[in-house]
Amino acid sequence: MSTILEQIGLTEDVLRAGRQETTGQAQVKSTFGYKWAQRDTYDNKTVHAGILKWLVERYCAGDIGRLDTLLAGGRKVILDAGCGSALSASLLYGERLRNHDYVGLDISEAVEVAKVRFKEMELPGEFVQWSLTDVPIKDESVDMIFSEGVLTFTESTSDSISYLTKKLKKGGTFLFYVYKKKGPIREFADDHIRHAIAGMGDEEAWKALMSLSQVGEALGKLNAQVEIPSDVPYLGITKGTYDVQRFFYWFVCKAFYRPDYSLETMNMINFDWYRPIVCHRHTDEEVKEYCERAGLDIEHYDTQEAGITVVARKR
Repeated sequence: MSTILEQIGLTEDVLRAGRQETTGQAQVKSTFGYKWAQRDTYDNKTVHAGILKWLVERYCAGDIGRLDTLLAGGRKVILDAGCGSALSASLLYGERLRNHDYVGLDISEAVEVAKVRFKEMELPGEFVQWSLTDVPIKDESVDMIFSEGVLTFTESTSDSISYLTKKLKKGGTFLFYVYKKKGPIREFADDHIRHAIAGMGDEEAWKALMSLSQVGEALGKLNAQVEIPSDVPYLGITKGTYDVQRFFYWFVCKAFYRPDYSLETMNMINFDWYRPIVCHRHTDEEVKEYCERAGLDIEHYDTQEAGITVVARKR
């Protein structure tokens, strides 16, 4: 047992303890265990570069020095709440993790993939398989929590933020990303597809989504634009010039496309979105209310069409 795990309250007995999961969380556990095991879809330089750029844009307003400022003042305990294979944390924090104590927590077996990846990168870190909404970490024992696109898949985003905030020391920092509510057609299509594949096994659902990924690829290869002359507020559409694929993506149905990604990688991204049966989307007003309720003061707020990124400090 490492000193850092003992320090925050994770003993050998706790780590051996079992827990009952809701049907939704059991399915989320299976989904992300399967997804993160597909390393060939995301562990390459092209995907890493794209993800890192997006992370720095959202959490640091394009300036990685902002992260160094947050980490200043001595060795920090960093909890990656919903780490998956620790892809996002390893990219954003990188070599900085050598100077801090990193604990990756995930409900799924992806923690085993994360252990392997950290060993390959020769990065220090501890990993725990547990639900992030009831992990027996001591209150006020963690300096920083990082939760990239995970809170959305818990039973309650608001309750999860409040629960995890209790684990932060006063003045500690919470970095998280949640998905944003889209227009009505996109919201309907997302849930329709999610429910259509809910009864499938993970591999079957992966294969079933490939036809949708091919639609995204076909639209992207058109490399065509469409001009929307006026806002269409009842559909959530704003006027402007759109790439045809992105217009479909934002307002009709998520069918991810990037010309430098393989079809398998695009399918992995679609699987990540459609496979979990628990998947909340939020408005700006809701997210700000969640932070206020949890006792968090927002220091950086980035809202995009895809989602909402927050850097907040515990009062």
